[in-house]
Amino acid sequence: MDINHTKIATADMESLHRIFTVAEAPDSTLGKIEKDISENLAGFLNEHIVAREIPLSEIERDFNHAHLPEEPTFVSEHTKFLLDKLVAHSVHTAAPSFIGHMTSALPYFMLPLSKIMIALNQNLVKIETSKAFTPLERQVIGMMHHLVYAESDAFYQDFMHSESDSLGAFCSGGTVANISALWVARNNELKASGDFKGVNNSGLYRGLKHYGYDGLAILVSTRGHYSLAKAADILGLGRDDVVAVPVDGEHKVLVDEMKLKANQLKQQNIKVMAIVGVAGTTETGNVDPLNDLADLAAELDCHFHVDAAWGGATLFSEKHKSLLKGIERADSVTIDAHKQMYVPMGAGLVLFKSPRLASEIEHHAEYVLRKGSKDLGSHTLEGSRPGMAMLVYSALNVLGRKGYELLIDRSIEQAAYFANLIQNNADFELVSQPELCILTYRFVPKQIKQLLKQATPKQALLINEHLDDLTQFIQKSQREAGKSFVSRTRINCARYDNQVITVFRVVLANPLTTQQILQEMLEEQVCLANKSQIALPELIRILES
Repeated sequence: MDINHTKIATADMESLHRIFTVAEAPDSTLGKIEKDISENLAGFLNEHIVAREIPLSEIERDFNHAHLPEEPTFVSEHTKFLLDKLVAHSVHTAAPSFIGHMTSALPYFMLPLSKIMIALNQNLVKIETSKAFTPLERQVIGMMHHLVYAESDAFYQDFMHSESDSLGAFCSGGTVANISALWVARNNELKASGDFKGVNNSGLYRGLKHYGYDGLAILVSTRGHYSLAKAADILGLGRDDVVAVPVDGEHKVLVDEMKLKANQLKQQNIKVMAIVGVAGTTETGNVDPLNDLADLAAELDCHFHVDAAWGGATLFSEKHKSLLKGIERADSVTIDAHKQMYVPMGAGLVLFKSPRLASEIEHHAEYVLRKGSKDLGSHTLEGSRPGMAMLVYSALNVLGRKGYELLIDRSIEQAAYFANLIQNNADFELVSQPELCILTYRFVPKQIKQLLKQATPKQALLINEHLDDLTQFIQKSQREAGKSFVSRTRINCARYDNQVITVFRVVLANPLTTQQILQEMLEEQVCLANKSQIALPELIRILES
């Protein structure tokens, strides 16, 4: 058999050497896949991903062996298994009709550039393993810092490549970025003072005792991301110390309520360590009043963090960047490049307004991250990291600000179009107006709408419980059919006295999603509703009587 089709047939050193040095033949299974992906990625995905929903239990049967394979497998055989069992049952996140989560199609150049990144296999923790990637990553952080804070050219000349300062850090995503920001906030709140060596050396208990606090707290809206609770857990605060503040009818935090919470905590001798503003809530895509939160943070003398994992890319748009007004006053900002910057998963950033802010989390070791070096790992939570900054750098250059502006503007316009489509359909109800490109809605037959207008609170509760079941049925049926996908969630609805209801949630960031697809999606949901066994006609009869 041709060596390029065999690769490693036996566990001997000669075969193992070939697996590291010999390229796959173009007519081999893997070679054909590479060609298909590079020439027509959409066609490859459409051909190999099965459209219908496969039960998870069925997929698990193909991955149910705990024993390590003793003997090597032909690359071609292994690749065929991956195509048939892994790729076929994967989620087609790039499909134009997949609008349920914060994933999208990728620009074609991301695939070949990713191969370069993987081939180089740089480790960004240490300049000895990332000589060129380290300055590149520092530049990308500087570019994103400038997008948020717009400091002078002299500022970036001084700090972008400074070994003793940090404008931010790359990380695997928004969760680690948020944890990093709050880690910085905690360490600066309980920094070294007098005979106290700082919380990073002496621990939380001694830090609270030294400063005379009975606890620390983080204030955020009820729409805050769950990663903030993880951060509190990791940092020793406890999840209960992430204090959720109510939102208004537009899902924005009520700043007066947050101030009231802060005063209550002060009376309990609990120091507010950080206020978190959300710029693009996960469920509804709304932006908190960031300027007002910055004012409150200044009044409370605490860290102000903005979680803009989703909405941060809005800053590329001249037309819509004002939605994030006040973000430039934040001490730290989270942005996910693998969301609306269209790079593969695993690219998040945390940015620090002050280059010295991260000094309280600085780490050093003699064999790596030595003092005075420009090692990026000295200010990061993660150690070994891939060179994802290369892909962000490439996207910023290939697309440019104007390219991103077109994508952001179009996504917001698409959301406005879909919201209008829903509002003009007698059998649907728009639950949350889109501010960015996320919205929620549900199927509500017009007869039910009329009943809800006249219903008592008890009747409205009963109707909405039936509508919850109907929404869940439609969403699951649509997913299983495999033609299109929307997600679902449960949110408080001001229209129904803050009752929690189940809604469809859509994310309209994919530039390949057309208005025709959105129209067909609603038509499909109407058809599925008509097939439901949920007895809405009977409900109508009971309520009318």
